Amino acid sequence: MSSSPMRERLVDAATELFYAQGLRAVSVDKVIDLAGTTKVTFYRHFKSKDDLVVAYLERRAAMERDGICAAIEQGDGDVDATLRAISEAIGMIACTPGFRGCPFINAAAEFPDADSPIRKAVEAHRRWNRTAFEQLVAPLGITNAAEVADDLMLIRDGAMVAGYLDQPATVAASFLRSSRAVIGIGDSPRS
Repeated sequence: MSSSPMRERLVDAATELFYAQGLRAVSVDKVIDLAGTTKVTFYRHFKSKDDLVVAYLERRAAMERDGICAAIEQGDGDVDATLRAISEAIGMIACTPGFRGCPFINAAAEFPDADSPIRKAVEAHRRWNRTAFEQLVAPLGITNAAEVADDLMLIRDGAMVAGYLDQPATVAASFLRSSRAVIGIGDSPRS
């Protein structure tokens, strides 16, 4: 779908409101008001609120993917350096005023129906993350790379939830220690 400035304003408004207040708590009218437009204009760009929620999640996914790809590039083939960059990013994100945890975990909690377009957007992003983790550990020659990727996803999910509840520096350090332990590198060798 082509992007127009008004569509982007609507997604900007939705991003601000959905993350701060929750997906179900925010009405289309609130998004329209914040974007400074009308219902007619809204429905020119989105068939339903669910379509707007999916656009919001796709934007958040792109931001997270850009961050993970930047960490991989910064790591330049060094898995431990990449994990350090990811852990630092998690700590920094958790320090952001208004941090409310992972938008994908939050969306899944609000939309339990696995067949909803919102849950499908969540699953698509999670699939991308698992694949990125699997590709990250592949050079280590780990025979169970898919299982390790699942473990790293669990650690990532826990870090995102803990980032909302605990101290960001503690969360970042725990993510790094746990990730190293799972893949057997750095300060925490695998048993």
